[in-house]
Amino acid sequence: MNIFDPKGPVAAAQQTILIDSVIIMLAIIVPTSIAVLAFAYWFRSSNGKARYRPDFAYSGAVELVVWSIPALTVILLGGVAWIGSHELDPGKPVEGTGLPIRIQAVSLDWKWLFIYPDQRIATVNSLTVPIGAPLRFELTSGSVMTAFFIPQLGGMIYTMNGMVTRLNLRGDHVGTYRGLASHFSGDGFPDMMFDTHVVSQPDFSNWAANTAKTDRVLDEASYTQLAVQSVEKMPKVYRLGDPELFGKIASQKIPPAPGPQLSENKSRPEGAASHAR
Repeated sequence: MNIFDPKGPVAAAQQTILIDSVIIMLAIIVPTSIAVLAFAYWFRSSNGKARYRPDFAYSGAVELVVWSIPALTVILLGGVAWIGSHELDPGKPVEGTGLPIRIQAVSLDWKWLFIYPDQRIATVNSLTVPIGAPLRFELTSGSVMTAFFIPQLGGMIYTMNGMVTRLNLRGDHVGTYRGLASHFSGDGFPDMMFDTHVVSQPDFSNWAANTAKTDRVLDEASYTQLAVQSVEKMPKVYRLGDPELFGKIASQKIPPAPGPQLSENKSRPEGAASHAR
């Protein structure tokens, strides 16, 4: 999950913004740090050459320096953030090779459901995409709010029940990259991760065709079972039985899960049990 090892154009652009921002801020941090040490050394009590000026109150040159450099830094940082935020708008399509891949992502407690409506398949805690293809994500939550993040492909965006957010990415290198939930959502949050497999176009077609042959079907009934709080240790694959399932989840036609709740033991104050005895 190294953000400094990008495997897609969005992650590479985000890395550039991060590095540029750090360099711009160093324009203040480095001179200030040097000045603190220099002033402490020069105005030490043993330095007879240092001028003692108890009545000093104002210097136009000093004011120019201490205001102009921070102002320029803020302007540069603001420009980088402004341009970058528009260039990397999550809803802005990303160019690529081949047909775009639509992926409908649903965050659950504590797992990720990925629906491929065009391929009529679905997966849990495993995401497979073709190299170079534009990836068009539609994201919602079947429970509480959380955040979707694949550090090496870029983009972190929230998933919320009752609404759909959009994210566009692309993977430019074959490999497996870790994705995660980056917003706390209860006890199983640390295990709410998934592998993103970037494969060749032919391998993706073969994978989709083989997955569509599975006997496990995803429909409203099986989704309701899947939405129960649990940590899935192994990925699962489904044949999509209900093409309108994502819309039903996002529009709350399928009621959202209750979200993380304290167990009976955890909800009691410490010592309550012994006091009851």
